[in-house]
Amino acid sequence: MTKAETVATLIDEWASIDKLLADLPEEQWAAPTPLPGWTVQDVVAHIVGTELGLSGKQPPSQPDRSKFSHVRNDIGALNECWVEWMRTQSPAEVLRRFREVTATRAEALTAMSEEDFFAPSWTPAGQDTYARFMQIRVFDCWMHEQDIREAVDRRGNEAGSGAQLSIDEITLALGYIVGKKAKAPQGSSVTFDLDGPVTRQIHVQVDGRATVVPELPGPATATLTMSSTVFTRLAGGRIPVELGFGQAQPKGDRELAEHVAFALPFTI
Repeated sequence: MTKAETVATLIDEWASIDKLLADLPEEQWAAPTPLPGWTVQDVVAHIVGTELGLSGKQPPSQPDRSKFSHVRNDIGALNECWVEWMRTQSPAEVLRRFREVTATRAEALTAMSEEDFFAPSWTPAGQDTYARFMQIRVFDCWMHEQDIREAVDRRGNEAGSGAQLSIDEITLALGYIVGKKAKAPQGSSVTFDLDGPVTRQIHVQVDGRATVVPELPGPATATLTMSSTVFTRLAGGRIPVELGFGQAQPKGDRELAEHVAFALPFTI
């Protein structure tokens, strides 16, 4: 993606979250989300905290990791740092912070040079470029928008540019998921047939190593047909795999299809 496309997609994603939050009753900010221990307000605080960090702000003092059973690594502890800090603030104050920091970040990203945007950078997926980091930010923000929507029962924005880019991000992990986690045998293949709101067919071929390929020479060993919503919620670990697999239509080698479905959750 070009710099302009990535930045526009991220800004559009923030706008979609802002629109969702703008008329949310205060009591719904306390609704639990699919993320362990986090309410809607906590999810928004996490987004705010990440963007504050990317703006150069230092996090508050780190909380005691032992207090949170869902915190498994340093990134999780850093997330809790910002979330804990904003728990005592009102929804209006957290929304103000969200609007302020996303406006600041939008201005900074727009002004950033192409050279700096595509420069080498740390990312949550390892060393890459700052551009890739911002694509991951789209994925993270879009997934969290869907967390909020699920918590308050307001579906939406399931097929826009943020959804498309998020599926692109998950696709990058499918070779690892099918080959390493699901241990698909040599010579096998898997097709993910997404039938809406985003429609897409994604093929993985195991030939030496598992790789996403544009097409297969014949029918896949196993095909998983599901909505793009179920696919992303499974990959993000947001729903029980049994529930997600129950909403999918497996075809071909059912055992392989089930192994792949149970291997799909991959986010930290």
